[in-house]
Amino acid sequence: MDYSDKKQKRSQKITKYVLITVSVIFIGLMLVLPLVSVIINSLKEGIGFYFKSLSTNFVTSALGVTVMATLISVGVNTFFGIVASWLLTRFEFRGRNTLTTLIDIPFSVSPVIAGLAFIMTFGRLGWASPIIDWINSTFGTDIQIVFALPGVVLATIFVTFPFISREIIPVLNAVGHDEEEAAALMGAKGFKIFRKVTFPHIKWALLYGVILCTARALGEFGAVHALSKTRGQTFTLPLEIDALYMSGSADSITASFAVSSLLVLIAIAVLIARNVVEYRAKKEK
Repeated sequence: MDYSDKKQKRSQKITKYVLITVSVIFIGLMLVLPLVSVIINSLKEGIGFYFKSLSTNFVTSALGVTVMATLISVGVNTFFGIVASWLLTRFEFRGRNTLTTLIDIPFSVSPVIAGLAFIMTFGRLGWASPIIDWINSTFGTDIQIVFALPGVVLATIFVTFPFISREIIPVLNAVGHDEEEAAALMGAKGFKIFRKVTFPHIKWALLYGVILCTARALGEFGAVHALSKTRGQTFTLPLEIDALYMSGSADSITASFAVSSLLVLIAIAVLIARNVVEYRAKKEK
């Protein structure tokens, strides 16, 4: 090995360690340190105060609303994500590119704007308000979208809309449809083809998309804030954290960190699940 090769390898080694150092410092300062500070501040008043903060009626209600909105949004978007992915990768039709673009709207639109859009659609001044009023008066119901739980669910569905389909579409494009056509020629029907041929290819992408969708739903603030009104009824955990912190007292601020630590622990669990899914998918391949 001549001198120039040794110099080049030494330069590459130095560059590698510099990049590793910069990455570790940046991640430590921007991600790890803030999360650790949340955990430390949540325990500032002691473990008893910590669990007391997590067991209040407001927090338990917010946790219930968060879980409900997350489960519904993940269920709806899982169904839509599979259907849309199948449609966009297996059929040619007019408006296909437009539909693909529309799916990505939640990535580019601010969640607050999405919340305001729902208010202008289902609120008192919205075009759907007369329809809702007619349904309530005709059937004796009390349907309310804005500033109620349905609005929170709709907002969560909107912000998590693209995650699952965006994980499945590339996989279906890469796999192609030769196996599905062969199964059809052998007499298999549509759902059986999906269950036996298509699903094994997309199962890890689907699970990964569900995990991303869940993480996004748990942490949503802007769109839900625009459509939520009553603390203890329609507040999610992020809104409850904001309410506790903005109240200004020392105990409520510590309580806000305690509730925040709950979201941090959930986020860590989601991260672990994501890494397990990635590992299993790579191992299977």
